Amino acid sequence: MRYIGGKSLLLDNINNVITSEIPEISSVVDLFAGSGIVSSNFKSKGYRTISNDYLYFSYVMSRASIVLNKKPAFKNLGIDDPIKYLNELTFADTNFDIDQCFIYNNYSPVGQCERMYFQPENALKIDIIRLTIKKWYTEEQITENEYFYLLSALINAVPFVSNITGVYAAYLKFWDKRTYKTLELTEPIITNNGKKNECYNLDFTELLSKKCDLLYADPPYNSREYLPNYHILETIARYDYPEIHGVTGMRNYDDQKSVFCKKGTVASAFETMIRDCKSKYILISYNNEALLSTEALSDICKRYAIGDSFKLFEFSYRRYKNKIPNDTAGLKEQLYLLRRH
Repeated sequence: MRYIGGKSLLLDNINNVITSEIPEISSVVDLFAGSGIVSSNFKSKGYRTISNDYLYFSYVMSRASIVLNKKPAFKNLGIDDPIKYLNELTFADTNFDIDQCFIYNNYSPVGQCERMYFQPENALKIDIIRLTIKKWYTEEQITENEYFYLLSALINAVPFVSNITGVYAAYLKFWDKRTYKTLELTEPIITNNGKKNECYNLDFTELLSKKCDLLYADPPYNSREYLPNYHILETIARYDYPEIHGVTGMRNYDDQKSVFCKKGTVASAFETMIRDCKSKYILISYNNEALLSTEALSDICKRYAIGDSFKLFEFSYRRYKNKIPNDTAGLKEQLYLLRRH
């Protein structure tokens, strides 16, 4: 999944800083997990991993891959291959009413709806798969772990048939070739690190009391809120039939705005996180063009760091705009490391 601020290109830098500076750590809290790629990296390296994100769809994406150490058995379902079953499911196979199909009725061009996020066939398939997963769980045919395993597979499949450039803040006014593909779920990748890993859907302040060796934080860098850019994935994950508005069918997100996205609150948000953290070390991903200046964030880190433990690492980074690399000098990804306890 293409994800704003995704760290796939920076995993080596993150790993190198950890192994060279704090090789003794064995447990990590990923406070703003996003796509889950960094949490999955930590888990694959053998760390006991605690993943968190305030957005529910992000939590769903990580819930299976982080918590589970093996594929669920689906003993009570009576279906040998649930992923194959869901891929082959048609509307005629179900007892659902078309009025129950929220994505079909609101994000594909049918009836009075003009939104072009999905071809009608894929929109309907998203709905019947989501409704089936919910039905199985409600009727106790699948466990909580099995529920999130299947839901994660659905959320991860949706972007491959979405009529967007990368995020859901707008849809294309013509059909991209990917939208003609049939929605297809694939098995979530599960690695076994032999640890009891955890996953949460909480405000960042509620995880600061977790005592781990390392707290890794990758908060938003600028004023761009995440939920408006992924509102449809949030709605598919929750399937809560929200009130929507505007050209894009946006759900309300006033209660999910981040303090890291506001110039007036970003400094105090960082201070709260660093001051109240109970983990031994903190590693923060940020960049030199973010909402809070390098100097300001460095000062906060130094204020709470034990001794002279604070270190700043910077890496040149190519700026990407509209899929075209832009090599304008100046942008640097940063890692702020300090010891707290």
